[in-house]
Amino acid sequence: MEVQKGAEFGELRRSHRSFAFPLTIAFTAWYLLYVLLSNYAGGFMGTKLFGNINVALVFGVLQFVTTFAIAWLYSRHAAKKLDPKAEAIKSRMEAGA
Repeated sequence: MEVQKGAEFGELRRSHRSFAFPLTIAFTAWYLLYVLLSNYAGGFMGTKLFGNINVALVFGVLQFVTTFAIAWLYSRHAAKKLDPKAEAIKSRMEAGA
């Protein structure tokens, strides 16, 4: 398809990848750290911080916080950088059709 070979589409893909790939790698590393610590550092993960709250529980909750933060950051990135480029490409395609 002609659009996919265009420079503007290539820039759109680069903009998406430059944001998505580093965050995916960072989140995967963070998740694997959590899993590895849970399996091999039980003493550390069982350390009580206050009351019945231990390190493992805090790390588990932070997994959810991180997920929502990444989704929010991606939404902002898409609205600012990806959507305008995609809309321009779409408009040009529809005008040519």
